[in-house]
Amino acid sequence: MHDGIECIGVGTNMSMVSNALLVAFMLQAIEAQARPEASPPIQKARVVILSTMLSDDFIGEWGFAALVESNGRRILFDTGAKPDTVLENAKKLALDLSGITDVILSHWHDDHTGGLVSLRTMLMKQNPAALSRTHVGRGFFWPRRVKGKPSNAQQTLKVNYEGLGGRFVEHGAPEELFPGLWLTGEVPRRTDERNFPKNIQVQRPDGRWTEDDVPDDLSLVLDSVKGLVVVTGCGHAGVINTLELAKERVRAVPIAALIGGIHLFEADDTRVDWTAAALKRLGVARLVGAHCTGIEAVMRLRIGAGLNRTSAVVGAVGASFDLEKGIDPGDLAR
Repeated sequence: MHDGIECIGVGTNMSMVSNALLVAFMLQAIEAQARPEASPPIQKARVVILSTMLSDDFIGEWGFAALVESNGRRILFDTGAKPDTVLENAKKLALDLSGITDVILSHWHDDHTGGLVSLRTMLMKQNPAALSRTHVGRGFFWPRRVKGKPSNAQQTLKVNYEGLGGRFVEHGAPEELFPGLWLTGEVPRRTDERNFPKNIQVQRPDGRWTEDDVPDDLSLVLDSVKGLVVVTGCGHAGVINTLELAKERVRAVPIAALIGGIHLFEADDTRVDWTAAALKRLGVARLVGAHCTGIEAVMRLRIGAGLNRTSAVVGAVGASFDLEKGIDPGDLAR
């Protein structure tokens, strides 16, 4: 009788395990159907800097912009500070921007948005759809105070751009904009990185005024056959926060290249060295540190991240990264 009871218990347990496995399998199947199929990694990609401070034969400025090409699709990431910088630099580089429909603004600061209206105005003469859709992060249009005074910069930009037929699209979470091409959306602040300007306040949706840590800061992530290519404007959300989110939400692979500003020009050596160690841990293979990264910071990052003169450079106007060819820093930054 004891043996019989034992057999019944075993059978019951086996049945329960089988049912549990069946339920788990069914849940996985439902989740897989609900989740969109991952796009194949990008085969060809190139990033060309169109606005930053370092320049030889081009126009340099305190700002950032880059042309991003991915499997034949072209996007403008940021638009520089002054109205004509990107347009003039693109002309000198023999780059026609009139076929581009989508713009990404990394955040609301005018050294990244200053060229949007003038570029739309000029290029729509050749193509009515040129730069007609602009992607921004949630919080881009929230009210700001700069040194205690109200700022209406984003509202003015919105009125002028929409008056030209342009349309803004807000993103609050990671999203695949085009196959293999992702926006981070709002980046969780997990580290103690504080890579944003002082003396600016933002009004949150609940009415509170708080320090502006630039909640709308977002980056572009290309999921490529060589790994992730991450393009940042200033990295105000923290470059390490941004890279960790990219690996979590896009694909857990090494960072093939990090390109753009990461706002370390004011950071002390301890902070820069901490960042360099984190870049090394995250598998960053190449760095093009432009705009607000800082020249000295790039040199320290190069050493601390285990990179070299070929794989870590100061970003200059006209410098590029190609998925096959790697970094072409131009003459001045070589």
